[in-house]
Parts: sequence; structure tokens; C-alpha cells
Amino acid sequence: MTIETRGITESELPEWLRAMSTGFLMAPTPGEREIELRRSMIDFGRTQGAFDRGRCVATYRAFAQHLSVVGGGTVVSNGITNVSVSATHRRRGLLTRMITDDLTAARDRGDMVASLIAAEYPIYGRYGFGPATWTAQWSIDVPRTGLDPRRAGPAGGGRIDLVDGADVRELGPALHARLEGVRAGVVRRKERWWQAATGEVQLPSMPWTEPFYAVYRSASGEIDGLAVYSADDTWGDAKQPLNTLRVRDLLAVNPAAERALWQFLCSIDWVVTVRSGNRAPDDLLPQYLPDPRAARITTLADMMWLRILDVPRALEARGYAVSAGLVLELRDRMGLAGGRFRLEVSPEGAECVPTAGPADLTMDIGELGALYLGDASPVRLAALGTVEENRPGAAAVAESVFRTPRRPWCPDIF
Repeated sequence: MTIETRGITESELPEWLRAMSTGFLMAPTPGEREIELRRSMIDFGRTQGAFDRGRCVATYRAFAQHLSVVGGGTVVSNGITNVSVSATHRRRGLLTRMITDDLTAARDRGDMVASLIAAEYPIYGRYGFGPATWTAQWSIDVPRTGLDPRRAGPAGGGRIDLVDGADVRELGPALHARLEGVRAGVVRRKERWWQAATGEVQLPSMPWTEPFYAVYRSASGEIDGLAVYSADDTWGDAKQPLNTLRVRDLLAVNPAAERALWQFLCSIDWVVTVRSGNRAPDDLLPQYLPDPRAARITTLADMMWLRILDVPRALEARGYAVSAGLVLELRDRMGLAGGRFRLEVSPEGAECVPTAGPADLTMDIGELGALYLGDASPVRLAALGTVEENRPGAAAVAESVFRTPRRPWCPDIF
């Protein structure tokens, strides 16, 4: 029998959740509370499943998302999540069918890009996605940091205050909105995100333990940073505390707030190890410590992947620091956004239009996704052979056009 891929109905949600949970190796049978909470989170018009004789064997969900880009603006993205194919039904083209339908609908709807967090690296490049942000995680050996545990607190008149979840729900969204304005790659957090992060809404499939919350207030009293963390309870011989602190979230809109929060976390009694959680690869964290070697990288990997759906609008939506022009030849095997485009940029804005002129650079649409937020290097991609330099020096021009002083960062898995 033919396996059908299509949108799901609300009555099919329990069966869809069973398939999704199975694919992610979670308990497969959802309870009623789980079903009802998930029902309130899902846009059924953008949720698909594959069905074999009535049983769901693959899942796919998309949702509206806002993504910060270079220059402080945002673009509308088609966020993709909950993608799974049962082990019994691999290599039958089920993901290809679902993602093709979804990306086509997103392009027709006017979404500029599509975004996702790839569980496995090799999957999404063939659908025109490129790794647009990377993540790093550090383990900090607190006794080696060189920080004075007796120091008074932040310099410059700032202060650290402990708050509770209700405070975070009130103060967090405005702080996060400020972060969107200064860092590319940040996805907007909806109210439900803050409710889940503070325990107001709890999914049974995701056990929640209340963390600690600390905010940094500048000398003027404005909240410029937030840290969310938890700690274990580990003791060694002779009653020596050996606790590990794990950072769940740390947002800061300036280096003063970031420095103050990291130094606070490294000064908490009984803590000998701090695990940083998801950070940007060029995070300033190690250099905030007198001995940067106390911070050891434990993870360095791709994070958010982007797929450009509307080349002119996407390239015109981000900012540029230089004045330059390039003709880009973009190959798109899915036929959604390929073509040849002339891009003219300056600090005042950008114009991108189709052209018949000779191409300076040729690349797959996925490479443009990797370049879009300023992370990937055109010169490096040319050396790797994934970008073809048709005009000598064009890769260097593209380097000045696309690269940014700070790497983009996506704080959240979605």
C-alpha cells in the first residue's frame, strides 16, 4: 500500500505524538496532559505525518518564527521541528515529500528563510540548508580561574540580584528583545517559552526542576543580563564540596553584564565546576577569567541551519558594513530560490535583483544559508571548493560583504 503524507487532524494528534516520541527515543505513549498541552502549541495547518495503513510512521511540524539578522533587524522564518521517520520506514522518501511541501508553502506564503536545529549533520544539506550558527560549551575548573572568592561584586556600580520565576516571566522578554537587536541568529521567544522555562507550564515528558535565577542590574538600575542555573549535590572525602553548576540560560546585552554574571557563577560557595551550556563559538567567557585555561571546550558543533527561500528579500533585509557589488549564481536542486542575482550593498542598505550578467561567485543555495548571518567565510568555502570563484578576488569581496565581527548565536534549541 502507498504511504500517505499529509496534514494531520486534531484527533490524530495522539498517534502523531506516539510516532514523534518513538523517533526521538522517548516514552512512546503520551498521557492526556501531554496531549492537551501539545495541542495548544501546534499549528495543525503546518503539521504533517506519514501514514502506513493508519499508523503514523513519520512526523514533521513547522511554525512561524522571527529571526534576528545582521544589522539589528528580523526576518520571518519558517521554523521546522519534530522531524522524525520511524526506523521501519527509512529510505522511502517520506521526509523529502513532507519538507518539499512545507518549503514550497513557506515560500509561497512569503517567508524569507526556513530554519531548524539539525539532530544529524548529513540530512538537511540536500534540501538547501546550510549551517548558519555554531555552538560551543565550556567546562570551567573554578579553583583554577584565579578569581578572588572574596571580591565584593561587579565593578562600575552594577549589582547581581536573585529573583524568582515570576520575575523572569515579567523581565525576560524585554531583555531578550534587546539581545535580538545586538546579535544575529537569535530566535524570538514566545510567551509559552517563558512559561515553560520557569515552570508555569510543565510537559510531563520533560521533567522540570526549579532552577535559580540571577539578574545583573547596571548602575542605572536597568536589567542588562539574566542567568538561569542549577547545581548538583556532590561531596568528596573529608566533607569536601565538589558541586557542579550547570547554566541553563545566560543572556547579556553588553560585556559588563556578561562578565559580572560569569564571575558571579564562578564565586558561588561549594561549586568547583561550572558547565556553560550553549554559547557562541567566539564567546568572551574564557577571557573573563584571570586564567582562561580554566575554561575547557567540551563541545564545538553546528547549531542552527538556514534555508533561503526568497533571495532578494532576505539579502536586502540584513545589514552590511561596506559598499560593494557581487553577482551570485545560486544552484537550487529543489527549484525554490535559485538563479543569478546582482547584490549591491552599502551601510545605508542593499539592493538584490535578478540579472543575466556574468557571475562572480557560484554556489549551492545551502552555502548562502551558511553565509547569511555572517558566520561562514567565503574565502574558506572557496578553498574547500563549495564556492566557485569565477572572478579573481570575488571571494575576498564576499568576505567583506557577508562576514561580521562577532559570530551569530542561536541561544535556543527549537
